[in-house]
Amino acid sequence: MADYRKMWEELGMDLETHDQLCAVLPTAFGDVYLSQENRPEGMGFWDMVVADVHGIRPAELIEAQKNGQKVFGTFCVYVPDEVIIAANGIVTGLCGGSQFWVPDGEAVLPKSTCPLIKASVGARLGKTCPFFRIADMYVGETTCDGKKKAWEILAQDVPLHIMDMPQMKRPQDMEKWANEIKDFVKVVEDFTGNKITAENLKEAIHTINEKRKGLARVYEARKAENIPISGRDALLVSQIAFFDDPKRCAMMTNKLADELEERIKNGVSVFPAGTKRIMLTGTPMAIPNWKMHQIIETSGAAVVCEETCTGTRYFENLVDETKDNLDDMIKAIADRYMGIHCACFTPNTERVQDIIRLAKEYKVDGVIDVNLKFCTLYDVEGYTVEKALKEAGIPVLGIETDYADSDAEQLKTRIQAFIELLD
Repeated sequence: MADYRKMWEELGMDLETHDQLCAVLPTAFGDVYLSQENRPEGMGFWDMVVADVHGIRPAELIEAQKNGQKVFGTFCVYVPDEVIIAANGIVTGLCGGSQFWVPDGEAVLPKSTCPLIKASVGARLGKTCPFFRIADMYVGETTCDGKKKAWEILAQDVPLHIMDMPQMKRPQDMEKWANEIKDFVKVVEDFTGNKITAENLKEAIHTINEKRKGLARVYEARKAENIPISGRDALLVSQIAFFDDPKRCAMMTNKLADELEERIKNGVSVFPAGTKRIMLTGTPMAIPNWKMHQIIETSGAAVVCEETCTGTRYFENLVDETKDNLDDMIKAIADRYMGIHCACFTPNTERVQDIIRLAKEYKVDGVIDVNLKFCTLYDVEGYTVEKALKEAGIPVLGIETDYADSDAEQLKTRIQAFIELLD
């Protein structure tokens, strides 16, 4: 493993506190991931990435900056990567998924803010994550009230552009979102100094679509009766996709999918026959939030799908690649991203329809609806989700949790009881 200490120091990081994080992460990763048996060989790539998660990719980003590229840090699946890639920019995800960053976030945010927001702000202000130090510009969005106020705090420390998400999906809202993307095009052009043309946007659309296709193949393999990959490993692939180079991500996910499809042909499964199949729905699970998957898969069940922003919402549906002029491409991008069914919208019947559809496609025995504490949107929508699942005859368990391990034993007891009740 290379020594990245000088790089971290030059980024202005708090090295002493960062050392504490680096000391904890390998043990946590080992307990959750390396303890598994019969893992696909292709997971070696993602193991390597996590082993050097604050080194390899940050070093690549810094090298790209030296060559004139700009790095954009994003927090949401609604920010169109295609626009940034078309301007020769680089996208990196910034959502915080660790309790480690929460205290620094609570120094400026109410404790009754969701842990994802607190961890994301804390990772920047606490100077303990290189990705938050490297990004030249942050791109926020108005998907919840907590985020909207958090952007005001982060904007005091780093350049930040906010995309205003519509709250409904009427024709006028679709037009508004397309105009937001046009405004974003201008912001990205000005910041990078590079013009976005029909040619380079078309190429960027194709690049990101290929990444989505690779992730979709991995998920498609999870529909098999013999489950070729654990939910934990599939989650890790999705989490790293937010940080990785999109072309490399497409290549590695397709390589993994090749192996998974071969495993299916040969009847190879990472779980015993008859293992109950669980789908997770709800709030996103940013790296290194592996808590729910670890509890479920050490309680006798398998996670075979995630209807979350770190799951199917991230890669389902492609941008139409048949458009040739800039305005039509921007509309195609707007249409694709407005097809993501987040709880920020009202009404949001499409998300409920997605959950029922996915539960059937992945042949799940039950659904666990996971809500991060203080996330009002998903908490309130949980009522509608659970009602619809019960009416469809699909067992459901609602869970509220955060990043801390203090409720792990209680959750395990509830989840084990839920699994035992599944037919």
